[in-house]
Parts: sequence; C-alpha cells; structure tokens
Amino acid sequence: MRNYLTEFIGAFFLCLTIGMTVVNGTPMAPLAIGCSLMIMVYMGGHISGGHYNPAVSLAAVMRGALPAAQLVPYWVSQLLGAVVAGAVTQVIMGATAAPAPAASASTVAALLNEVLFTFALCLVVLNVATSKKTSGNSYYGLAIGFTVVVGAFAGGGVSGGAYNPAVGLGLNLVHGMVAGAGMGHAWLYLVGPLLGGALAATVFKVQEAEAS
Repeated sequence: MRNYLTEFIGAFFLCLTIGMTVVNGTPMAPLAIGCSLMIMVYMGGHISGGHYNPAVSLAAVMRGALPAAQLVPYWVSQLLGAVVAGAVTQVIMGATAAPAPAASASTVAALLNEVLFTFALCLVVLNVATSKKTSGNSYYGLAIGFTVVVGAFAGGGVSGGAYNPAVGLGLNLVHGMVAGAGMGHAWLYLVGPLLGGALAATVFKVQEAEAS
C-alpha cells in the first residue's frame, strides 16, 4: 500500500504544479514542473521507485525493476493522483489546464515529440535509478527532473509536453469536465509515452548487455 500511496502523492504534486503554473501563466513553468518531479523523486524513489508516470512504470516492468502484477495498481494510483490534482487546481485557481498539441502541429509531429522525450525520460530513469552500475548515486532525482525540463522547453510548444499518460489523461479528464473541452487528443498522451517507455526499456537492455 505504501508504494501506491507514494505514487499517488508524487503524481498529485507533479500534476498540481503543472495545472497551477499553466493557469497562472508562471514564467519558466517548465523549470518549476521539472523541479516538482525532482523533489517528488527524492521523496519517494526509495519507496516506490518514484515513477509517477505510467510510461516509466511500464519501462520498469520490462526492465525487471517492478513486478508485472504491480503495473496496473501503479497506473491507477498515478491516474488518481492526476485527477485529484486537476480538481484541486480548479478549487485553488478557479480554472483548470491540460496539455494539448499546438494548432500548428501535425499529428505526426505531436506524437513523435511525445515518443522521443518520453523515451529520453524513461531511459534516464532506467540508467540512473535501476542500474547496478549507478547504484547509490545522489544525482538520480536531478537527472530525471531536468530531463522533463529539457522536454518541456524543447517540445512543450509542439505536443503540450505531457510525456506522461497520467498527466495527459488525468488533467484532460478534469479539464474536459470543468471547461466542457473534449478528449480528442488524449490518445496522443497514451500511445506516445507508452511507446517511448517500451522503446527505452528495449534500448536499456542493449546498453546493459554491451556494458557487461
């Protein structure tokens, strides 16, 4: 239970930071979002692995760092954290926010952006937080959080920069209910990140085999 509670809390604060900074128009919002992930990873990495992202959990299962039986409970905990964060954003800010692709971005561009930066995020997580070769390092949270900063700055204006199905689905669900917005783009934040996570796990296995 402590793992699922930790995943809920981490996803909640990550998504609350996203929602509040976007609604507030906070300058340098990607930095705040990446730092939120970083501190939550340090908070819960030693308990649940500090995933807060279904794509990361999928990659961890494929890598063998998370039992497959725990995958769906992790996903549920992460999605619930995102949904509650969206609701709390509405209470605090009087509005909601959710990732959406730019009107000028093609579907291929938005999907590819979500795949690539989620791939980068998951590959970083696997290398700094699950590899025996980096075991016990103190920089894992920084590496993970700043991967999101890079992705948000570089590609946030293309796809919305979710890189996380919990963010993309949970916040869009609440935003859709409150603002009457549709969920037409939500599939991008499911397919893209999960594909990126699966690719990262595949590449990680090659890296580990080559390094052994």
